Amino acid sequence: MLTYTTQLLEQDLTIIGPVKAVLYGTSTARDTDWVVRLCDVWLDGRSMSVCDGILRARYRNSLERPELMVPGQIYRFEVDLGSTAQVFKAGHCLQVEVTSSDFPRYDRNLNTGGPFAQEVRGEVATNTVFQTQEHPSHIMLPIMNYALTLKLCPEGNVRLDNGNSIN
Repeated sequence: MLTYTTQLLEQDLTIIGPVKAVLYGTSTARDTDWVVRLCDVWLDGRSMSVCDGILRARYRNSLERPELMVPGQIYRFEVDLGSTAQVFKAGHCLQVEVTSSDFPRYDRNLNTGGPFAQEVRGEVATNTVFQTQEHPSHIMLPIMNYALTLKLCPEGNVRLDNGNSIN
């Protein structure tokens, strides 16, 4: 597992919305899984999962038309981690974990490119994630950098703290 951890946050950081990871990677296998997890690391060292996602490499371009990889070739993988609403408190760290399995939550990928549930032997996949200017793997976070107060009004709409209504 690859683990990336920020420095301690100097102030609260709020994220609200969809989270996506873009990985540039290669594998020795014809198919593999890419699992990405965003975590909140507390002051006492606990790492709490916030959101995660998985992408089977053969479906990197289309769920309808799987494409196996050429071992050693670099590909772009977009991993959807779903949406979240999380405040990372000052003094905490953000952590991103990248791995190739989340069994038993998701089925095993035997890394052969063969048909699902019909194979009994797997291959070990050596996966590499690139972090270069040409292949900038990254995670996209919907960061809120200001507080927004929404007031619920009796007439059924919502008012911003400046008095404007949202219908």
